[in-house]
Amino acid sequence: MATITDIGVAAAINILSALGFLMAFALLRLQPINGRVYFTKWYLNGERSSRTHSGAFIHKFINLNPRSYLRFLEWIPAALKMSELELIEHAGLDSAVFLRIYLIGLKIFIPITILAFFVLVPVNWTNSTLENLNSIQYSNIDHLSISNVPTGSKRFWVHLVMAYVFTFWSCYVLLKEYKIVMAMRLQFLASVKRRPDQFTVLVRNVPPDPDESVSELVEHFFLDNHPDHYLTHQVVYNANKIAKLVNEREQMENWRDFYQLKYDRNPSKRPTVKTGFWGLYGRRVDAIDFYASKIDKLSKEEATEQENITKNPKHIMPAAFVSFRTRWGAAVCAQTQQTRNPTLWLTEGAPEPRDIYWQNLSISFISITIRKLIVAVAFFFLTFFFMIPITFVQSLANIEGIEKVAPFLKPLIEV
Repeated sequence: MATITDIGVAAAINILSALGFLMAFALLRLQPINGRVYFTKWYLNGERSSRTHSGAFIHKFINLNPRSYLRFLEWIPAALKMSELELIEHAGLDSAVFLRIYLIGLKIFIPITILAFFVLVPVNWTNSTLENLNSIQYSNIDHLSISNVPTGSKRFWVHLVMAYVFTFWSCYVLLKEYKIVMAMRLQFLASVKRRPDQFTVLVRNVPPDPDESVSELVEHFFLDNHPDHYLTHQVVYNANKIAKLVNEREQMENWRDFYQLKYDRNPSKRPTVKTGFWGLYGRRVDAIDFYASKIDKLSKEEATEQENITKNPKHIMPAAFVSFRTRWGAAVCAQTQQTRNPTLWLTEGAPEPRDIYWQNLSISFISITIRKLIVAVAFFFLTFFFMIPITFVQSLANIEGIEKVAPFLKPLIEV
């Protein structure tokens, strides 16, 4: 049975772990290399620029300013004083809703704790059931539990009534907070600037038609089913190959700019590079001319591939972005089934362009379904076998368990 000492040890472990994670977060957020992780919204709004492109090499990764480490916890009071509107403007709506989850926990459990302490604890504590059972080992903490109430006692009615009270209070708080969050979301959507993705729906698994192209089929389908709200559409092309060419050309441009800058700093000597793998071997040539020729070659390949994509129907995927005249029309289309066959004309709200992984748009519906199944099965086994480390951690909840797992801590515990 758990004792007060066991509860104190478990609480100390949790508190020290929380402080350790807090210190790690406070220190990691100061490092320049983590800037885009902790200050993403600032970068998107242009309020902060990347420090990894200038200064000494070490400054690109590590903050060497000692003053910043002396005040690395100053953000905590500022965050606690920040109003909800300021938080939404500073960190976004998701952050404000995430913090409200903690407020929901406080609103639910503080009244429940007070009520349980003044009602249930006296009901359980004033019995002597455990003292009359000599065959059972117990601790003083067990006097506070329902196990100290004798079988058939009318005091169980108190527990039953309190169970309904706790359930009603939890549901009431959740319902009230849901309405608040819903109002916050509507207010946020009404206040932000209109974006194309708010009026657009992503349509997948467009059925093939021998008489019409994908573009014509999409246009006719939405003109027939959404005549008052349909505006335009854009079919999805399998442009993975041209995307690789673009990335490769951008890399070549970066290398050309690098050697051009190097030459500008020292015009007396033209930079050179080897033509082999990673520049480790091969014939040595002029670096600027070498990368310029590479860029010209890739640009021609891009133009050829782009023309091939637009003319070859095989590159057109059974998917399209469909835009509507109103956000209401887009929302209705995204949340309703379009045909009797639930596997055709699948619609969902279009994400922002920067959130789209364009390479995945060319994946077929069957492949997506198989991948979702694999992920679901993997998630099941991960959740099922997660009980193993949980059991290990629970074994550390009392002193005897810690002494058994870590014998070297026994002298410290006994002191």
